[in-house]
Amino acid sequence: MLARCALLAAVGTLVVLVLAVTAGGLLIVVAEILGLIVCVAGVWWFLAHRGAARLFGALVAVAAPAALVLLYIHDGLWLTALVLGLCWGATLACGHAALRSSLPKRAHRATAARRPKRPVLIMNPKSGGGKVGRFGLVERAEKLGAQVILLDPAVQSDVAELARRAVAEGADLLGVAGGDGTQALVAAVAAEHDLPFLVVSAGTRNHFAMDLGLDRSDPSRCLDALTDGEEIRVDLGDVDGRAFVNTVSFGVYADIVRRPEYRDAKAGTALTLMPDLLTGEDARRIEARVDSAALPPQQALLISNNPYTSPDALTGGDRRPRLDTGELGVLGVRVNDAAEAADLAVRGSQSMGLTVTTAQRVEVTSGTADASDASDAASTSGTPNAPDTSGTSDDASTSGTSDTPGTAEIPVAVDGESLHMPTPVVCTLRPAALRVLLPRDRPDTPAPVPPVTMRRLIALAAGRPI
Repeated sequence: MLARCALLAAVGTLVVLVLAVTAGGLLIVVAEILGLIVCVAGVWWFLAHRGAARLFGALVAVAAPAALVLLYIHDGLWLTALVLGLCWGATLACGHAALRSSLPKRAHRATAARRPKRPVLIMNPKSGGGKVGRFGLVERAEKLGAQVILLDPAVQSDVAELARRAVAEGADLLGVAGGDGTQALVAAVAAEHDLPFLVVSAGTRNHFAMDLGLDRSDPSRCLDALTDGEEIRVDLGDVDGRAFVNTVSFGVYADIVRRPEYRDAKAGTALTLMPDLLTGEDARRIEARVDSAALPPQQALLISNNPYTSPDALTGGDRRPRLDTGELGVLGVRVNDAAEAADLAVRGSQSMGLTVTTAQRVEVTSGTADASDASDAASTSGTPNAPDTSGTSDDASTSGTSDTPGTAEIPVAVDGESLHMPTPVVCTLRPAALRVLLPRDRPDTPAPVPPVTMRRLIALAAGRPI
């Protein structure tokens, strides 16, 4: 029924457009496309320039949609534009709802799990703005029979070593209440010893927990897995021997989060650095090989532990439908001017500036920038290849790495944590390496909706599988 409603609304959109041709229906469509292009161009100028050019870009980005509204009112087209917008909005809303309801709820196959006898949970009290204390996670975990290791925010702790020590003392489950960076370090130890791993969604964004279908609004519900749980196996990402559960980022994002001031002023730092990182002398171009194919130089490259469903992953607005496909997701962006930014906005995944693919292996061979990177690395990390913990509040006291001095390095953001790694940086995947213990009763992950197409809607409306 939803698919049929979507098709009916699409037909309504077409009928209104045809009937309104003489009243400016085509003008509305053309004006909206041009308005989008001009608006995106303004956003690009705002991000890629400073001073008067930035102000001009902001004015253009705001003026473009305002001019559309004034045009519709002046030419008496506002009612036609409103009806077209409502019809097309109904098409998309009903289409998304139809496709979502047609997909299975759970993507991962779970098996029954034994109740752990000696679970050990590592908790970061700073994560998520203090969720550990706010939700009483320590007390609840101890009541359920778990040993809790509470990190001291004032001391840099090696959580991987804490996890190994817990295993040596007889732990039969490892868990973490913290951000994705802390999760990955302990998950690597759990995978090494083939122990179940418990995720407690106490981080800020909780990408890994979200894609596992856990309750992000109440992390205490994750602890129900200790008494009534089930187990799934998921893949574990690997970047030069370091585990990651969500993403590894190169280029613009990695350059921003390495700056000490980013932690206290994220938006201001990003706006200050953007012109240099996008078009200036500090602009870094990432060169990489995806399996056997070479990528054109990219401004931003994101490698994910299993593919996201759309480029919204670059802004954190998407999900991974599965964590057990055995493939890395690859998203790359290459935009050099306002025209290419507009092309990306209009054509989306069909744009030449966007790379969306999957791979078994990604090798980042270089990140070309100016010579100041070496001094920046030393000033932000203190030691070669040490993590820039100032950029990540969740995992600032959780880890550290080292490398040979003098090696050419590039900034890398691993699960949101800023590091420097020697090139080439190799990303791979360990299929089904991690056993994850989940509560049997959980919200679960809504199935990602595929793009709304007439072919899919017609198939659903006719009762055929898509």
